[in-house]
Amino acid sequence: MAIQQLQGLIAAPFTPMHSNGSLNLELIPRYYKMLKANGVNGAFICGSTGEGVSMSVKEKKAVAETWAACTKGDNDFIVMPLLGGTCLTDCKELALHAREIGLGAVSFTSPFYFKPANVEMLAQCCAEVASVVPDMPFYYYHIPVLTGVGFTMFDLLKAIDGLIPNFAGVKYTHEDFMDFLSCINFQNGKYDMLWGRDENMLPALSVGARAAVGSTFNYAAPLYYNLIDAFNSGDLTKARLLQQKSIDMIRLLGKYGGIATGKAYMKLIHLDCGEFRLPVKNMSSADFESFKKDVEQLGFGNFCSKQQVIAV
Repeated sequence: MAIQQLQGLIAAPFTPMHSNGSLNLELIPRYYKMLKANGVNGAFICGSTGEGVSMSVKEKKAVAETWAACTKGDNDFIVMPLLGGTCLTDCKELALHAREIGLGAVSFTSPFYFKPANVEMLAQCCAEVASVVPDMPFYYYHIPVLTGVGFTMFDLLKAIDGLIPNFAGVKYTHEDFMDFLSCINFQNGKYDMLWGRDENMLPALSVGARAAVGSTFNYAAPLYYNLIDAFNSGDLTKARLLQQKSIDMIRLLGKYGGIATGKAYMKLIHLDCGEFRLPVKNMSSADFESFKKDVEQLGFGNFCSKQQVIAV
């Protein structure tokens, strides 16, 4: 099958939650409109940012169905769910569901409890899941910091090439630029390599990245499009300053407890996605007030994503 290589920014959305931890599906259509209003080209749902590992199969299906419904007919916006990686049976069920509701692609990450012994075993896992949706682009999600599976993706591409006809590429959330560049050049650019480290976008652009998937694109997409424009126009001084602004913003995630800080950023753009489920630590009310002051010092309002303006 012909694989369309993606371009630009693809957000990894937070899964909206009510105060009791249940899904807040009603927010997703407004979420989609906000991403579109800021030039984002797609949504990588139920991934790390989307708490896919903390949701049941039933909940993942509900989230996917809501995204499918509100993006129906928008051929310029791809929705790709992360199927999971621990139970292949669940992954295949979710892949078939994604095809049934009309999503654009699916993604799979390595089993991370019983880990594959070598890259060939990982390729077999990918092949088993991808085979149930042979007409859908299938991406591997490489995030060794969370899975503990660190095979080079160049070796995975060699193991997969010719084995999985619908293999589209890799969502690459790691810092190995030697491996990433080798994957970009594999078989004359045959596979789509989606960059997954927002804080390292500039070096990724320098080795040929054309698309990126990230959590901070939810609330700071204009910053990254300005960075891309600066790079493409050859203004590396400006591009470096914008990347540093991204890093300063991302440093606050570490200061305030990690991944859940992203939902605090979302509150500041008036899209309240609730909190993360256990075992993730959420920010206290006192910390949120301190966080707001730190964010203001960044000049967040000058580069944050904006809500869609609706004519009255």
